[in-house]
Amino acid sequence: MNYNMKKLLSETYGRNILRNRRKPANYLWIGALVLVLAVLGGLGYANFRYVEQNPGGNDFLVHWMGTKNLINNGVSPYSDETALLVQNAVYGRPARAGEQEFRMAYPLYSIIVFLPFALSKDFIISRAAWMTLLEVSLVLMAFLSLLLVRWKPGLGILALFYLFSMIWYHATRPLVNGNAVILVALLLVSSLLAIRYKADELAGVLLAFSTIKPQIVILVLVYILIWAIGKWRWKLISWFFVSLVVLSASAALLVPDWILQNIREVLRYPEFNPLGSPGAAIGVWVPWLGKRIGYAISALVGITLFVEWIIHRKADFKAFLWTVCLTLVLSQWSGIHTDPGNFIIVFPAIPLVMSGIQDRWHAAGNWVNLILILFFSFGIWGIFLGTLTPGELPVQSPVMFFPLVGILLLGMIWIRWWATHRQINWIDQFEEE
Repeated sequence: MNYNMKKLLSETYGRNILRNRRKPANYLWIGALVLVLAVLGGLGYANFRYVEQNPGGNDFLVHWMGTKNLINNGVSPYSDETALLVQNAVYGRPARAGEQEFRMAYPLYSIIVFLPFALSKDFIISRAAWMTLLEVSLVLMAFLSLLLVRWKPGLGILALFYLFSMIWYHATRPLVNGNAVILVALLLVSSLLAIRYKADELAGVLLAFSTIKPQIVILVLVYILIWAIGKWRWKLISWFFVSLVVLSASAALLVPDWILQNIREVLRYPEFNPLGSPGAAIGVWVPWLGKRIGYAISALVGITLFVEWIIHRKADFKAFLWTVCLTLVLSQWSGIHTDPGNFIIVFPAIPLVMSGIQDRWHAAGNWVNLILILFFSFGIWGIFLGTLTPGELPVQSPVMFFPLVGILLLGMIWIRWWATHRQINWIDQFEEE
């Protein structure tokens, strides 16, 4: 056999080996894709059946109908006409004095998120698809949060952590209501992960999109920008503001004065959502003292955040992440109008605290984390159910402002020294700048 024949056989045999090696890998990818599609299909069908039998999703309805009315009829989603459409869908009549008016208060560029769902004429189908997206977002957020804090719990705790991330009160409430805060939380966690790996362009874009619900991210955005200036991360700053300008300008092509209309709705929002702060919550029980306590809490939160921001304006990533999580937690008590349905935004603080507990207490820490997961999963539900206000539509008690934030605040204080100093082993696992 001559040399050319040997070379041809060798090359042919080599190609066959490579081809045969690729086939199993290709089959694995195809199998994984089929499995994912099957899971999503099953989840979507289950959501469809749930939505058929359980009316609701009013948070989603407001923006779904507002987007449809703008795209189909050119009517501003901030208009009285659009609000009346939503009220008739919810109540079967216009809202009465003191009732929720279901008016859109998000920036107009938020319609980019709702547009794919508004293309359907059937609200039930759209809501089921939206719920499926939010459920996937919850799982992704839990996964990315673990990557962000680099916590590697045991298999049992890990499984419980993922289960908890789907079923606890502060995930289920926005999920059932169709609240876009779940997407905002996912965008924020993704942006922090991008910041960790210095993908500042991506981080800036993600942070800009997180402003579709600005009141819940405004304080953490201020700190991130302060930190970015201190660390000379100019790409992060420029991509954030450029993206924000592009989003705002694009929205102005549809409704030129949308910013003024949006500001009007934001200012009106507390009128039909009065319980939006700890002070207002306390005012339900002690009317004469609620405002004063609210002002005191807001002042204390403001001073605390200002001091921490100044101290950590040039911090390395581990201290930066702790300060971000502290800001997310304290934002809920800052006095900025919010609702316990938005508290999913503090989710990254949970694995951060649990990571510190496990690394400090080892085996005992696993038991503490188990207790925390069980409390977050079932204890907060117990508080909610035990304090429901009777009526046609059960209303959550003002007490829901306190359990989660209070526990996380104690945890954040407890891990502060370890989270902001280099010599502690568990925190040394973070990448240094």
